[in-house]
Amino acid sequence: MLSEQSAPVIRATLSAVGAAIGEIAERFYGRLFDEHPELLRDLFNRGNQANGEQQKALAGSIAAFAGMLLEDPTARPDAMLGRIAHKHASLGIAPDQYELVRRHLFAAIGDVLGDAVTAEMAAAWDEVYWLMANALIAVESRLYRASERAGGQAWRPSEITERREETADTVSFTLRPTDGRPAESFRPGQYVSVRVPLADGARQIRQYSLSRAPGGPQWRITVKHVRGGAAPEGEVSSWLHRHARVGDVLDVSAPFGDLALVDGEGPLLLVSAGIGGTPMLSMLDHLAAQGAGRAVTVVHADRSPAAHAHREEQLRLVGALPNAALHLWYEEGAERVPGASAGRADVGALDLPEGLTAYLCGPLPFMRAVRGDLLRAGVPARSVHYEVFGPDLWLGHA
Repeated sequence: MLSEQSAPVIRATLSAVGAAIGEIAERFYGRLFDEHPELLRDLFNRGNQANGEQQKALAGSIAAFAGMLLEDPTARPDAMLGRIAHKHASLGIAPDQYELVRRHLFAAIGDVLGDAVTAEMAAAWDEVYWLMANALIAVESRLYRASERAGGQAWRPSEITERREETADTVSFTLRPTDGRPAESFRPGQYVSVRVPLADGARQIRQYSLSRAPGGPQWRITVKHVRGGAAPEGEVSSWLHRHARVGDVLDVSAPFGDLALVDGEGPLLLVSAGIGGTPMLSMLDHLAAQGAGRAVTVVHADRSPAAHAHREEQLRLVGALPNAALHLWYEEGAERVPGASAGRADVGALDLPEGLTAYLCGPLPFMRAVRGDLLRAGVPARSVHYEVFGPDLWLGHA
């Protein structure tokens, strides 16, 4: 809860800080990496730093948190905090790193706003920062304790036992821990971090959804090759596509992620586009393994049938569920798949059951459009859950 003395100060300065927070975030990262270059080399996603998305995500999270504190001082934005905490846990973020961040962040605020930063303003924003940081530390601590590994920075070496070319630009890898113990269980829809060594000595980390149901002795991830063009080529996806082979060993984190299927009897809507179909595969596989009789509506959109990773597997899993229906949209080649529609997915045109819970994963514009359709159809915001592959530039949504 924001204190009574700080609330009016935050209310009076939020617009000024919000207007400058992009520049503040850029200055913050510059300061942080000048002092600790190893963080850029081995922890932060260098691609997201290069394209500015990580700066936008940091700025958005702080501004959104402050705004939520003002809107409802007695409530904590658990959905937003949970999403950030799961990502931090997958990277092994430690509590002492929050003080390092605070020091460079407030130095950056002083650099950008100068004399406008009064002692009263600095104290109020320091309170906001520590309310957010301590909440994240608490959630991350619980996540670490709940995982089957000691400490938050444990990497588990895992051998690639199968490599399968799913499409021209996606590859799946089946992973088996090298310590002789089965892979940990997880909740359908969650992800793991994978750390790989690059040619320049960096050890970059990326998150990949687990694309099979939990409970097996091995895991599977599916990796799309992020090719260069308007944006930088994906460093880790490129390395995995070019170098990772059966018998190689990868560093893999414990499973995390707040987009996780909740068991029950109510109807489900699983909506995905492109590589966003991978967490939905895990959910479908789990439902099929459980013999679930609940109503399941599956929507997937892709460029073409050839680009649709795990298409046959998705068809098989939907067919194994007695009350499931699959709706496919392709931008091209829809006529080659019976029942598929051409163009972009139109969830608003579907006859959806009442009381559904929706899970979304795909490009951000796609998810924004689908969420808007669902809200207009009367689906409560609390019933719509999503996963962003990359920095979350959609903070503040439940």
